[in-house]
Amino acid sequence: MREKEFLPAVKDRLGIEELNEMQKKMMASASEPHDIILLSPTGSGKTLAFTLPVMKMLKPSTGRVQCLVIAPSRELVVQIAGVMKEVAHEFRVVALYGGHNVEDEVNSLKVVPDIVVSTPGRLLDHAVRRNIDLLPVRILVLDEFDKSLELGFDEEMGKIVKRMKNVSRYLLTSATPCDTLPDFLNLTSPVTMDFLDKNRELHSRMTVHRVDSDGKDKLDSLLNLLHTINAGTGLQKSIIFVNHRESAERVVEFLKNKKVSAVLYHGALDQRERETALALFNNGSRPVLVATDLAARGLDIEKVASVIHYHQPLTGEAYTHRNGRTARVDKEGDVYVLVGPGEEVREFVSFDDALPLSGSTGSNLRSDYVSLYISAGKREKVSRGDILGFLIKEGGLGSCDIGKINVFDHYSIVAVRANAVNGLLATVSGKKLKREKRRISLLE
Repeated sequence: MREKEFLPAVKDRLGIEELNEMQKKMMASASEPHDIILLSPTGSGKTLAFTLPVMKMLKPSTGRVQCLVIAPSRELVVQIAGVMKEVAHEFRVVALYGGHNVEDEVNSLKVVPDIVVSTPGRLLDHAVRRNIDLLPVRILVLDEFDKSLELGFDEEMGKIVKRMKNVSRYLLTSATPCDTLPDFLNLTSPVTMDFLDKNRELHSRMTVHRVDSDGKDKLDSLLNLLHTINAGTGLQKSIIFVNHRESAERVVEFLKNKKVSAVLYHGALDQRERETALALFNNGSRPVLVATDLAARGLDIEKVASVIHYHQPLTGEAYTHRNGRTARVDKEGDVYVLVGPGEEVREFVSFDDALPLSGSTGSNLRSDYVSLYISAGKREKVSRGDILGFLIKEGGLGSCDIGKINVFDHYSIVAVRANAVNGLLATVSGKKLKREKRRISLLE
């Protein structure tokens, strides 16, 4: 595929005016015979970097799978598929992952896609059931292969690779250097593109603050910190990282009781709960995300102003990935580390300054937006435009009252200004969206 056919989509659909150095070099690599190992830090535009050479290597649709992308988490699969669908809009892209409706996936594979993005376990399951033929695959991308191996997916990945006898190009990405590669990979003269030094550039846009807590529990200090950093600015997006699911649940309940627009994210939530949490965070109706390290990498999270370490991470790698949620691309960001009485600061943490807490509780920690749930999505042929038109025509809202609209397979989430939602549900009750009555409710 020629560059002039897909590069306009990068600008028009993704809003990226100019490719960075890594993306340009990766796109140029498509015409070279080598396999590629890309080492790149979080937030550097890695997904687009490997998507661009894939676009150049794709041939016109043949009714067979041409490219397979394997990623270690369902969130990363969704993110990658989203980017590839925008850039490769002339090709069919399908995402497969655990927690997704299996029947929907089987139906999506009946028309053979050009590109499949999947987690290892779900892909192997479809291959064993013969829902997908992997033999024709020519291009294999292993995204965050270091994480896949760390999570123990090497056995599944080995079984998958054995089914692909025609792979001619491998693209591997990692956020950390790997001394040895898995035995099941048969790379041809691999070339390593190392962009990990870009971490230094990231740190130049990031300020790390020490915040001393009076008590070991840190909850009151956390609330005080949120008031301090949001004083006079309105509630900015922040991610609060903790080390355990139970801690995440306790912290988010505390914040909700204090009237903070917060939402929970960890691995024990089911797929819809995790999708919803990220939608609420990204659309600004819940600008405070309380999360485990599951949110530290592989998520499409936008415009995070600050990262707060309620607990210090257990490893330097986790610390780097957490901090990579802010100061992304060319933006600046702040990192706050809450330190309890007598708590030892880990060796990989260094501070630019110490932030005194203001003690003020006057700032507003409620979002100006709320979110609506609509019981219809892509599978019901409902689009963002359909929802926007419905809320304007039938709900009486102005376009300025409506924020981000997320359309999932069987449901949608819409951000609406809080001061415009009064009476809205009664107004739209019984009205038809795309010729059907839909359940519309407020996400509390």
